[in-house]
Amino acid sequence: MTTLNASKPVTTDIERVTPELVERAGTFQAAILADVAGRRGTLNGRVQALGRHMKVAGPAVTVEVRPGDNLAIHAALAVAKPGDVIVVDGKGDLTCALIGEIMSTQAKATGIAGFVIDGAVRDTDELASGDFPIFAGGRNPCGPTKSVAGRVNCQISAAGASVNPGDLIVGDADGVVVVPRESVAAILLDAQKKVDAESRRIAAIRAGDTRAPWLEKELRAVGMLAEGEAL
Repeated sequence: MTTLNASKPVTTDIERVTPELVERAGTFQAAILADVAGRRGTLNGRVQALGRHMKVAGPAVTVEVRPGDNLAIHAALAVAKPGDVIVVDGKGDLTCALIGEIMSTQAKATGIAGFVIDGAVRDTDELASGDFPIFAGGRNPCGPTKSVAGRVNCQISAAGASVNPGDLIVGDADGVVVVPRESVAAILLDAQKKVDAESRRIAAIRAGDTRAPWLEKELRAVGMLAEGEAL
């Protein structure tokens, strides 16, 4: 098991969720994974795909930067491996873009699976119509500096979600969810069960069973219906 050194600015050796689990995870919606993970682990809804067609799944390479500086992201591009998702704690700052077309082109060329950035990006007209997944908190034409130290492959908080290096990242049109690496296998089993259950419920609704079977019980539990009372 990899032990992260909090005092080391750049960690190059991390444990990742396996490619087999990443492939399976990519078949599920982020919403399904978030539900079975206890309705937690999602990034704030401000972090969205530049293009609604964009989807991403892969192990996290984490980056912490000072607002408006992308030096550590360049370091992450140098150490990330094909299939990784670079997740950046940009402090939610939208005054400067942290990446644009050049860095995205570099990331795609080296096999990186995508970017998730709690911050701004630019060149978005070109990037939004492309096939390289980018999730960001906003847009700004102002470019970043490259002069402030950051950290690579440390624990971060990105848009309210805790992310450790090697955790599973899944993003789609709804947003981004983080699943702790050690929980991925179990979460994927639960995800399949939920998909199966939802498919059965949708089929039942279409067949005419339109009343939620749990509704009255929950209404009584919160005092919206008296015992014995029905809708």
